[in-house]
Amino acid sequence: MAVFVVRLLQVQVVDAPAYAAKAAVNRWVTHEVTADRGTITDRSGVALATTVDAFDIIADPYLLTPAQSKVDDAPQQAAELLAPIVGGDATAIARQLSTPGSRYQIIARQQSPQVWNQIKDLQNSFADKAARGEGADVLAGISSEPHTKRVYPNGDLAAGVIGFVNSQGQGAGGLESMFDKQLAGTNGKVRYEQSNGRQIPTAGAQERPAVPGDDIELTIDRDIQWAAQSAISAQVKQSAADRGYVIVQDSRTGQVLAMADAPGYDPNDLAHADPKALGNPAVQDAYEPGSVSKLMSMAAVIDTGTATPTTHVTVPGTLPRADRLFHDDVDHGTWSLTLNGVLAKSSNIGTILATQQLGPTQPQANQVLYSYLRKFGIGRPSGIGLPGETPGILAPPDKWNASQQFTIPFGQGLSVNALQATSVYSTIANGGVRVQPTLIRGITGPDGRFVPSPAPQRTRVVSPQTARTLSQMLESVVGNEQGTGIQARIDGYRVAGKTGTANRVDPLTGRYKGYTSSFLGFAPADDPRVTVSCVIQNPTRGSYFGGSICGPVFKQVMEFALKTLRVPPSGSKAPDLPVTFDPNQAAAAPAGGTAATPRKAG
Repeated sequence: MAVFVVRLLQVQVVDAPAYAAKAAVNRWVTHEVTADRGTITDRSGVALATTVDAFDIIADPYLLTPAQSKVDDAPQQAAELLAPIVGGDATAIARQLSTPGSRYQIIARQQSPQVWNQIKDLQNSFADKAARGEGADVLAGISSEPHTKRVYPNGDLAAGVIGFVNSQGQGAGGLESMFDKQLAGTNGKVRYEQSNGRQIPTAGAQERPAVPGDDIELTIDRDIQWAAQSAISAQVKQSAADRGYVIVQDSRTGQVLAMADAPGYDPNDLAHADPKALGNPAVQDAYEPGSVSKLMSMAAVIDTGTATPTTHVTVPGTLPRADRLFHDDVDHGTWSLTLNGVLAKSSNIGTILATQQLGPTQPQANQVLYSYLRKFGIGRPSGIGLPGETPGILAPPDKWNASQQFTIPFGQGLSVNALQATSVYSTIANGGVRVQPTLIRGITGPDGRFVPSPAPQRTRVVSPQTARTLSQMLESVVGNEQGTGIQARIDGYRVAGKTGTANRVDPLTGRYKGYTSSFLGFAPADDPRVTVSCVIQNPTRGSYFGGSICGPVFKQVMEFALKTLRVPPSGSKAPDLPVTFDPNQAAAAPAGGTAATPRKAG
């Protein structure tokens, strides 16, 4: 009796803390509860990125040691059972389960409920056999943590904008990265008693609930995004091009309705995605815009009162300036064009001659043009805030070399991203006011309250009259038979737009190689609602002219957008601005202004 009493005192008093600690080690388990990641939806609430129930399969290697499991090779046996279920490597899993001193190992992440149910069935089977003395329970140390898995219901739709999450559930691209903290929410914790790797239901638990992430509503329209992505993907494939992108913007609000690129990727299957396609080239690619940039040059000429659409511009076949001889894209003799005709026929020479009149000397003319380029947003971020956006390249005029002062007016020697270029055309469509592009309509917090995004910044760039005049000139590009954009015509609607075919800088060599083809415009021109841009990089099959390969893409996407938004057809006819003039009659009685004559740089 004395021996029992002494032993009892030793266990319950002297060694009680040590035994209690050992019991607590095996009995209490603390798990982190992952917060539900917020949903990303289009403007109508359609889910573009959401979460589903999933489980991380975890293990406590301590419970698989020989002392605890009563089996020498418990980690190896458990690994052989788990590997085919979770799609893992048995050797790697066995190594994890044998980690000395470890109490926590993640065997597989984000497994479906079906996978965890299969493991539980195996556990119950082994536990029953162990209870009957028919073997050891080698799966006793295996459990799960409730988790979530990020899924993208529409596959590759808008993947460049939405981005993706990495294996740790963190945003690693696009909006998933940009709004990672808001989407992720705040994780919680749960602490409970367990036996043989399973929770004891009657023992109670301590829990700090997780706070779910915010839901983000985009300005993107899923249907218009689909139309844009389908059109650009087909044309990039047909032209055997490096890549291409289409942007659709609400001309009045600056909201981006679609931002599509090709080739793309499926964020549900990153293992098979091309690493080169994981970004968002519509804002990350810097390229020389070419003739679509002439709109800004014409804006400067008209807004300063230097010329009018009917001003006569005598365009020679070649023009010597600085260290080179300038040509247009087609060989021609002397053209007798109006300023409107210079834009309609996309004459590089005519644009150089017109912009030279912006100042009494060439440096002063350069400064005026530069000021307008900056007001249009060139050389600075668009304001949309997407990760990796390039501000483009626009050197100050005192840094322009001898040829740049003549190439920049027609879109070579500066660079933009596609969203910046789209915003230029939306500015003219919006009466000369630039509205900062936006992609987020608002955010809904865990409390269910929707907070709309702040109103975008609005900046007056050119006068309303200048914007109307430029819009009419852009209509000549599409509507006049001598224009370069006739393939962008849409029955019933007045369309304003501009083609572009620029020499392309090869990013690998830094030298000109291939072309950047583009078409940008808006409709209806008499009451603009939608701006669409199409850019294709390095087409190598068929035509490379912007009007030929981007004009049809613009038409297809614009038609779909107008129908989707239920925009009524135009109610008036387009003005018939002259493209050419009769030099004989002009010599006697100039019509609409004075001729722009070439002069030497000051």
